[in-house]
Amino acid sequence: MKFSTERLILRSLTEYDAAEIFRIRSNPQINQFLNRNPPKNSFEALDFILNIKKKTANKEILFLGIALKSEPTLLGTLCLWNFSQDRKTAELGYELLPDYHGKGIMAEAVHCLLNYGFKDLNLKKIEAFTHKNNSNSIKLLQKCKFYLNENHRDEKFPENIIFELNAI
Repeated sequence: MKFSTERLILRSLTEYDAAEIFRIRSNPQINQFLNRNPPKNSFEALDFILNIKKKTANKEILFLGIALKSEPTLLGTLCLWNFSQDRKTAELGYELLPDYHGKGIMAEAVHCLLNYGFKDLNLKKIEAFTHKNNSNSIKLLQKCKFYLNENHRDEKFPENIIFELNAI
């Protein structure tokens, strides 16, 4: 799967992306607000990619790498995952190398994926879980018209807050 925006290419991961996925998923600044075990090397990143490809084939996840049209190396990822049983709700996930923060790249990528999720996947609601202190993520979600649902709690990670966006 591949999408194009004004500045970006959003595409499926391949095995050749292991070094870049390792660089993204092991970045301490990206991981400071995430509860995950980062890959220890490119082999673990490759294992992650193979797992994503399997979940994509089973329609459990839509996971895309983000690259500038002018530079093919991945600078981030975004996904729709954790689909509800009726496939009307999904969770948005994203990560971007810190050198690219504040340039509107993730907002451009998210808008593209939201459009696909609502129009092509017929989602009715997209949720985004973020740490309450992750100001960059909160600003992104607000820029993309998500609203904070103060009544919805993340039982597994109480430090998270949950934003939602409903189909129009």
